Amino acid sequence: MKLAVSGKGGVGKTTLSAMLCGVLALQGRRVVAVDADPDANLASALGISPDERITPLAEMEDLIAERTGSADQYGGYFRLNPRVDDIPEKYARRIGNIRLLVLGGVSKGGAGCICPATALLKALLIHLSLADDEHLIMDMEAGIEHLGRATAQSMDALIVVVEESPWSTQTAQRVRKLALDIGMTRIFAVANRVDQAAKLEKIGEQLGEVPLIGHLPTDARLVEGIVTTAPDGRLMPSQALADHQPAVERILAELKKRT
Repeated sequence: MKLAVSGKGGVGKTTLSAMLCGVLALQGRRVVAVDADPDANLASALGISPDERITPLAEMEDLIAERTGSADQYGGYFRLNPRVDDIPEKYARRIGNIRLLVLGGVSKGGAGCICPATALLKALLIHLSLADDEHLIMDMEAGIEHLGRATAQSMDALIVVVEESPWSTQTAQRVRKLALDIGMTRIFAVANRVDQAAKLEKIGEQLGEVPLIGHLPTDARLVEGIVTTAPDGRLMPSQALADHQPAVERILAELKKRT
């Protein structure tokens, strides 16, 4: 599956993205993790030290120029279908059987900017072939502006992370409308930091036509990292991920059933 994770800022979309990556990897599957949020934090959630900087694809000017045919990142003509099949192998940071790509900033100024870096990302998402045991998880930027660039158009499903506040469910409804505009029909919600059944029911009502397919409880330990890498290279779950792995597996099973 190719899954995009979106939501209002601060609801925990990066945490869910990292948990999905971690659980899939621990199941023995290969994962391509794409951090498409300009405020990139997925690397830290996957146990990479903040002292280690991963160069975003958007800053690889030679690669962008070579693949898109444009020396000017924000002007002129460029190819909309650049070659991307080798990018995960050549440019990803490996964390066990997770390959992490950081996109960095892909827009200039106002909404809807189509630049070579965006073209490279869209081509990566559209043309990247996945094996039977491989998944792509994309942590998108907060809010809804990314849907104006249609970067999620080729994903199998879009997950919107929500919480108890009505603002996050309102964002989910806006995300659904914009996603439908670009042809995405599989839009689901996951509630985060919800511990009571009554609150979960209320969130479901607020979501309207966005199906709620799972939830995660409040757990402060999740901000400390989702996985770690053992000295022999094996991926190890944090205790928090181990405790909540069944909930994440239920979310993945529900997605598989619905896609």
